Amino acid sequence: MNGRPLTLLETWAWGGLGIALFIGLWTGLTVTGFVPRQFLPAPWDVVERALQLMTSPFAGATLPQHLASSFQRYATGVLLAAAIGVPLGLLMGWFRLLDDIVTPIFDGFRFIAPIAWVPFAALWFGTGIGGPVLIIFAGAFPPCLINAYRGARFVEPRLIEAARMLGTPNHRMIMEILLPASLPSIVAGLRVSAGLGWQSLVGAELIVAAAGVGFMMVQAQANVATPTVMAGMVAIGIVGMLIDVLLRQGEAWMRRRRGLEA
Repeated sequence: MNGRPLTLLETWAWGGLGIALFIGLWTGLTVTGFVPRQFLPAPWDVVERALQLMTSPFAGATLPQHLASSFQRYATGVLLAAAIGVPLGLLMGWFRLLDDIVTPIFDGFRFIAPIAWVPFAALWFGTGIGGPVLIIFAGAFPPCLINAYRGARFVEPRLIEAARMLGTPNHRMIMEILLPASLPSIVAGLRVSAGLGWQSLVGAELIVAAAGVGFMMVQAQANVATPTVMAGMVAIGIVGMLIDVLLRQGEAWMRRRRGLEA
């Protein structure tokens, strides 16, 4: 990157300027009537509606209750993806035979968009929790496996050779050498996985859910309640941003612990 690094204050200032320009453009489109407010509410309309949804139910629940329902599905799908993808990726990176067996199946699976699982999710689970969890898992699983696999494949060979010379068994090699050395790559994969899982959740709830912020937006769209739709979009964006910030902090902490950055 050219130039000196920005200070924290400068970063916040430029970020605030970008947000102000966006809100100014949005306000101009609505105030001038260039876009009818029925289809693009003014920013203050969306804020007012979001505040109302904090206490007034819509589609059977308030906005915090819809978000809680969404987050429950999200956490289940992402944790399941990590619990299966990370160990499997490490084992594939260690055992060549397992890599040869799983890779053709996985390569076919990972190119199927999560939204393509919606028909199966609806048939198998209806509007229960299983459908959205399946779709979230489909989006979150590939980055978990791929990054764990890459981390295992690029472990320092000298560490492995030294452990083999000492007669270290495979299970200890994986737990004491492979896993610690692969952690930065695994954490980076979890961050990508978390973002894709959150995006997949919203797509799932638009179709195969009876609660959640995506379901709320569908019901609002059916009633031409555009401020409610946009309040849901803002809530999705804020929660997604908070998840990413937390995971970025975790990734930075991990890299510092591993001595990969100052």
